[in-house]
Amino acid sequence: MKAIILAAGVGKRLWQVTQHRPKCLIEIGGRSLLHRYLQSLASVGIRRVDIVVGYKQEMIRAAVEQDSYGLIVKFLVNEEFHRGSISSLWIARDAFDDDAIVMDADVLFHREILRRLVSSPHENALLMDETVKQTGEECMVVVAGGRVIALTKKVPEQYDYAGEGVGFLRVRHADTPRVISSLRDYIDKGSWDMEYEDALLAYFRDVRVGYEKIGGLPWTEIDFIDDVKKAELEVLPRL
Repeated sequence: MKAIILAAGVGKRLWQVTQHRPKCLIEIGGRSLLHRYLQSLASVGIRRVDIVVGYKQEMIRAAVEQDSYGLIVKFLVNEEFHRGSISSLWIARDAFDDDAIVMDADVLFHREILRRLVSSPHENALLMDETVKQTGEECMVVVAGGRVIALTKKVPEQYDYAGEGVGFLRVRHADTPRVISSLRDYIDKGSWDMEYEDALLAYFRDVRVGYEKIGGLPWTEIDFIDDVKKAELEVLPRL
């Protein structure tokens, strides 16, 4: 199993915090999110990581050179990093040469969250915080009939239950063609400005994707200034 980290974006909503550096290099408790990712991946037995870079990519490369925690790291360059996240996952389509964990690069999380996904009995799986109800920007894991039917901010009318997605997706190598074909449906239409989650509807339809509940474990996605405060004051002390 390997990891694919999507770290190409600009992170405009955090401009005053990022100070012209990639969002994955934000430091929480004196350590960057990226280094926390690499250390956590190494701790659960992941040895290979591909990082999709774009904005200020030289800074990410330098950070990995400083400390890769023994991981074999490769870089994939997204020249369209100013577009939607679908562009980064599309760039990474040839990197699915093994079972893979796709990871957004802007989450501060407890290591147990990653361990739970890596050890899941579901070969295709998402992490779901079942304690979170959608109030605005949350990207929700939507479940019906015991399987994931969507990962979206636009929750459908009919479903069994939903919880916030952490931003990590486990994909079985044999099911990679389903992921790629699902993305291609939108790439062929020129939909470069969308988020990759909404481009996976066909994948969720064709492949049985399970989920792991992680409610109660500390984590936060970092999109806004308030998220940085939450990371420092609420999540960090519990890691």
